[in-house]
Amino acid sequence: MNPQPGRSRTMFDKVWDAHQVAPETADTPAVLYADLHLVHEVTSPQAFDQLRQRGLDVRRPECTVATMDHSIPTKPEPSGRLVVRDRAAAEQVEALRRNCHDFGIRLFELGSPGRGIVHVIGPERGLTQ
Repeated sequence: MNPQPGRSRTMFDKVWDAHQVAPETADTPAVLYADLHLVHEVTSPQAFDQLRQRGLDVRRPECTVATMDHSIPTKPEPSGRLVVRDRAAAEQVEALRRNCHDFGIRLFELGSPGRGIVHVIGPERGLTQ
């Protein structure tokens, strides 16, 4: 991403350039390298299924962090535990648990003090630079 002549390079320009693997063409969007992947239980099963079907591993599992946040209750049981009662939500949570185990992904489990909203835990845990 080159700034227009006479225009200063913004922070966005610098970050984009530092992470660009392949530039945009008339037929394809630019390809960027993401150095941190944040994963949750709702959309990740499809990605893990694709990896399994293609016989691939997660390229850098140490750069991937997962948390359970979309399908879990916000109010604990009287015992203090979070119990997922919805069958579909429970299946998503279990799939994330299994996928993280199988692919070596760090997972903030239900009840973990590190668990939280996927878009918030990056900066809260010092993962997002």
